[in-house]
Amino acid sequence: MKGAADKTKGSIKDAAGQVSGDKELRLEGKMDKAKGEARQTAGDVKGAASRATD
Repeated sequence: MKGAADKTKGSIKDAAGQVSGDKELRLEGKMDKAKGEARQTAGDVKGAASRATD
């Protein structure tokens, strides 16, 4: 759940930075999206490991 929120926040920052021409804001957005994707992947792996041990 938290990964999806980070991805959404990152997408908004990236778009706002693109519209305003703010490269720093775009970079923050890209980093937030990457963090969200990593959290989602970690959650998926954790869930799969949990199901595999059941």
